[in-house]
This record gives sequence, C-alpha cells and structure tokens, in this order.
Amino acid sequence: MATASVRLFDCTPDDVFAVLGDGWVYPSWVVGASRMRAVDPEWPAEGSHIHHSLGAWPVLIDDDTQVVEWSPPRRIRLRGKAGPFGRVIIVIEVKPRGDGCIVRLAEEPVGGAARIPRFLWAPLLHLRNEETIQRLRFLAEGRRRERDAAQPTARPSVPTPEAGAVDADAVADAAEATDATEAGAGRA
Repeated sequence: MATASVRLFDCTPDDVFAVLGDGWVYPSWVVGASRMRAVDPEWPAEGSHIHHSLGAWPVLIDDDTQVVEWSPPRRIRLRGKAGPFGRVIIVIEVKPRGDGCIVRLAEEPVGGAARIPRFLWAPLLHLRNEETIQRLRFLAEGRRRERDAAQPTARPSVPTPEAGAVDADAVADAAEATDATEAGAGRA
C-alpha cells in the first residue's frame, strides 16, 4: 500500500514538470535528499538516473533515482533506492484545475522494503511526503511568478528527452507498486 499526499498548486502542470525535469534541484524539494552528485545528461528520459545522497553530513548514503515513466504534463514515475533501506516507487500525477493544478504524490516501498510492516513506515513516509509536496509547490509556483513577471527562470520549458531504456529491475519494481499508481487513479 502506498502513502499519498495531494495539494492544489497555483501554477500550470508545465510549471510542475519544469521543476521535475531539472534533476539538479531534486534536493530542494525531496525531504531527505541532501546533495546532488550527478545528473545523467538524458534526464528526465525514461531510464535516466540522478545520483544524490540521503541524510546529513557526516552520515550520508549515496543513492540514485531512475525515471521509469516520463509523461508530462500528466505523470512521472520514479524508482528510488534508499541504500540499505530498500527501494521505493514514487508516482507524481498532475491534473489541471482552473488556473492551477492538483498534484498527487504517492510513494510505496517495494522489494525487501515492502516486508516492513506498514504501521512502521507509513506515518513517517506520509509526514515526509507532506513536506516534499509542499516544497515542490513552492518551487513550481515560484516558477510561475517568475514567468508572469517576465523574469528568466532556471528551466524555461518542460524537457522533451529522447526515449531511453529503463532497467528491467526498475520495471519490475514499478509493476509491484500497483497501489501507488492504481489507488490514485481518478483521485486527484
């Protein structure tokens, strides 16, 4: 079972995907990600990776996150590795609503991490994701304000990367995380 957070954003889906498409700002909105080590030049093409670290200095765990699905302006699905803590599938869905959009972030442990009882991980993951979606909202809405004021933005448009190949293990993890994708279908 996934844990999900939903927010109304005062920006367009393209504003959200412009932030998601910039791998270098990942630690700015993902709680727990402390620094970027590298971003594949193909990011956010399916199969591409960002390499970041979790934790706080001096206790850092090197990690990476892979794009499993890149479907702007509707959905991105990521497979994150959390070092010794296992793997997770993260799904961010965006739907237009009036002048803004509804954003739903769902995260679900997979593989060995899924064996941990839900009552242990769900409350902490939910709190983390509430802050994560709030940070994403700040960045996307800030991008809209910059655009509306005719000020330059860090990423002027949603990237349209060439098609890539997703690791077979990431595809299997995404298939296992059915709750993250199916539970939210039609919700946001």
